[in-house]
Amino acid sequence: MTQRLRVVFMGTPRFACPTLQRLIDRGDGILAVVTQPDRPRGRGQKPLPTPVKELAGQHGLTVLQPPRVRAPEFIDSVRELNPDLIVVVAFGQILPTALLEIPRYGCINVHASLLPRYRGAAPINWCIINGETETGVTTMLMDEGLDTGDMLLKKATPIDPEEDASSLHDRLAIMGADALDETVELLVAGKLTPEKQDNALSCYAPLLKKEDGLIDWSTGPLAIKNLVRGMNPWPGAFTWLDDRLVKVFRVRTGQGCGEAGAVLAADRDGIEVACNGGSVILEEIQLEGKKRLPVRDFLAGCRIAADTVLGKEV
Repeated sequence: MTQRLRVVFMGTPRFACPTLQRLIDRGDGILAVVTQPDRPRGRGQKPLPTPVKELAGQHGLTVLQPPRVRAPEFIDSVRELNPDLIVVVAFGQILPTALLEIPRYGCINVHASLLPRYRGAAPINWCIINGETETGVTTMLMDEGLDTGDMLLKKATPIDPEEDASSLHDRLAIMGADALDETVELLVAGKLTPEKQDNALSCYAPLLKKEDGLIDWSTGPLAIKNLVRGMNPWPGAFTWLDDRLVKVFRVRTGQGCGEAGAVLAADRDGIEVACNGGSVILEEIQLEGKKRLPVRDFLAGCRIAADTVLGKEV
């Protein structure tokens, strides 16, 4: 390591934890960890700490949880810390110019896509849903825009055709930590040249909503498979069996044909459902209120007749 830096870290979800851990391991002076306020989660809806807050607590780090990072009193508190660098990973709020201008090395963000593609809150999910075969992480110098800052370092990785958002998330979280480590070393050594983003090449990856997971059986097999992969684990791809919601976690494509949404077969090999230009075989599903099960176990307690049409809520 070239020198020990005074760092403020800003992050919230599990994706940010490997980068925070890397900064701890580097031996940098972490002045404070900034994360979102505790919010109700789970069945009990009790206020729970963010994953970043939990990790910071394990290492005895100072934690700040401002409702608004634009608040003058919060900006003043960061200014008093006098950090050399602010590192931001999936924090959840856009930083104002007054905050961005505080550290001498700027604010570095770790983003889970190959910018300028997939700016926004859910790049991992949307790159899978859209059938991309490659993604990666980008470190950038932040500005006031949404993932529009000058790029510093990119690391690419192929997306396996069977990989879902959960496993890709975990791989990119580690890659992000590696990229940040390398970026800091090069930046301090004066060996990085920031690169402007080409806005013409950008696309937006908005925050996922539950309704985004609804399977449209009039689309093709690959599109449906990509949706299932991209929506796993949250919010989950889903369809309707009469008036019951069925989440779909794993599928494979097939060659059957029939009315879109019609069940062609339901046996230990899966539930084959017709779609546009082929079929999809459901392999792991969950009936609303029940456990997530392999289809063979699901069918042991719930018979589905051929010619049943999925996706039509009664």
